[in-house]
Amino acid sequence: MINKKHPGPLKINGQLDDAERVKKESNYLRGSIAEDLSDNLTGGFNGDNFSLIRFHGMYQQDDRDIRAERTEQKLDARHAMMLRCRLPGGIITPKQWLAIDDFAKDKTLYGSIRLTNRQTFQFHGILKNHIKSVHQILHDIGLDSLATANDVNRNVLCSSNPIESIIHQDAYQWAKKISEHLLPQTRAYAEIWLDQQKVTTIDSEPILGSTYLPRKFKTAIVIPPNNDVDLHANDMSFVAIAENKRLIGFNVLVGGGLSIEHGNKLTYARTASEFGYIPLHKIIDVAEAIVKTQRDWGNRTNRKNAKTKYTIDRVGPDVFKAEVERRANIQFQSIQPYEFTTRGDLIGWTKGINNTWNLTLFIENGRILDYTNRPIKSGIAEIAKMHYGDFRLTSNQNLIIAGVPESEKENIQKLAVSYNLIDNISLQRINSMACVSFPTCPLAMAEAERFLPEFVTSLEKIMSAHSVGHEYIVLRVTGCPNGCSRALLAEIGLIGKAPGRYNLYLGGNRIGTRIPRKYLENINVDQILKNLDQLICQWAAERYQDESFGDFTIRAGIIKPVINPSYDFWT
Repeated sequence: MINKKHPGPLKINGQLDDAERVKKESNYLRGSIAEDLSDNLTGGFNGDNFSLIRFHGMYQQDDRDIRAERTEQKLDARHAMMLRCRLPGGIITPKQWLAIDDFAKDKTLYGSIRLTNRQTFQFHGILKNHIKSVHQILHDIGLDSLATANDVNRNVLCSSNPIESIIHQDAYQWAKKISEHLLPQTRAYAEIWLDQQKVTTIDSEPILGSTYLPRKFKTAIVIPPNNDVDLHANDMSFVAIAENKRLIGFNVLVGGGLSIEHGNKLTYARTASEFGYIPLHKIIDVAEAIVKTQRDWGNRTNRKNAKTKYTIDRVGPDVFKAEVERRANIQFQSIQPYEFTTRGDLIGWTKGINNTWNLTLFIENGRILDYTNRPIKSGIAEIAKMHYGDFRLTSNQNLIIAGVPESEKENIQKLAVSYNLIDNISLQRINSMACVSFPTCPLAMAEAERFLPEFVTSLEKIMSAHSVGHEYIVLRVTGCPNGCSRALLAEIGLIGKAPGRYNLYLGGNRIGTRIPRKYLENINVDQILKNLDQLICQWAAERYQDESFGDFTIRAGIIKPVINPSYDFWT
């Protein structure tokens, strides 16, 4: 029996953030959401409900492209909801896909499905009178949006890895189990959205607590050698360890995170700390212990400093680790060897097991919509009508048509070609990613999704001019510093500062294990391209054989590596 002495209370003195009051007074996430739904005077939610609906998987947004026009007309903002589905491991059936395709077409303002790098999909532009129906449609097809936002464990990522199907299948099952185990236990979701009757039993949250977690919490399972889930972007990551092509356990890493606030030196990006190795059967106990430790020790007075990464740096990794061991009744073993050599998705056809195939479709920015000469949404729907395997949403915003039998491959290939779903995409474009940003994200400071395609074209021209057009540089663009596109794990990271202006970060690596550092601040696109032109010219002329751009910027002294983020991220 492991019975390490508890290190003592780790409460932070000070006035609690108002978010703590909202949670405490919410009656386990109910608030007055149900009453607000029947209020036809506004298209949005009022007061605390604006925050509480996030626990149910929704954000209230408005179209910022028309905000000024509506203000001039003395009209309220056109409120609509963004809903994010809970989809651990990113696997969805073709039948489920067709249902969400229909809803996007008929009941959203934009008609699109947005794949996110949290390995799920989002609807944008759901008007208030359609909110309840989307929850009920999801329920009817076996899905929900519970706990995909706010202060809970969010959608659990798992390497897509269709080639290593046996290992992936086992890892995927654990991702589902973790997701289910850490879900809120309140019946608020079922009562409000599914019209299920209230029961007399009193709600309780044995894992999350009555005021839930201090801040959002992200979990991932990654299967080496491909770091396709960006493990260092997560509070809690499990690195799959296999033996004889069978999953035997996990290395546990805790405290990764990327969100920052411009100019706030109390915030920083951080890679995760290695805690140790555990056998398979202890993963649920350890996951629960990590979440409970963060629940009890996290900062509830300052949400900017409340993530797990800050808790670990405040108390020390060894103290946090010892508390997890005490709560899980386990002793971490030494880290098992693992190595990452790639990051991203293999676009096109790959051979799986049992004589099946997988077709990975590149979806720029994850936006599934019918474009001129490329009707992506219609093409995928047609494939869904004939496919009997599954669809896998990747953490890089792409879509895998998985488990295709040999007899079905030619027909799916023909459909993909006829809808122009298979194209000659450059390596640079495949390795570039952006968050949604304008017009729907209320936090956006600069463009991202709408900016990326043209910017990649400009970058490709620069690379071709310096004879490295066959290469790629991991590029991420985010419209604000909250980290949704994981720009702070990129070789080139652009973080929005103001309309048309970004901070430029350099020095990450291709496999996503190094934080980049700020190189230039608040510069416009022409300045960004001019600087990249000079840097890429230098890289092409001076690099070692096969040396990546990010590694070169460190070796050549162009940028200093971030060694200890809490001290030198901002220096």
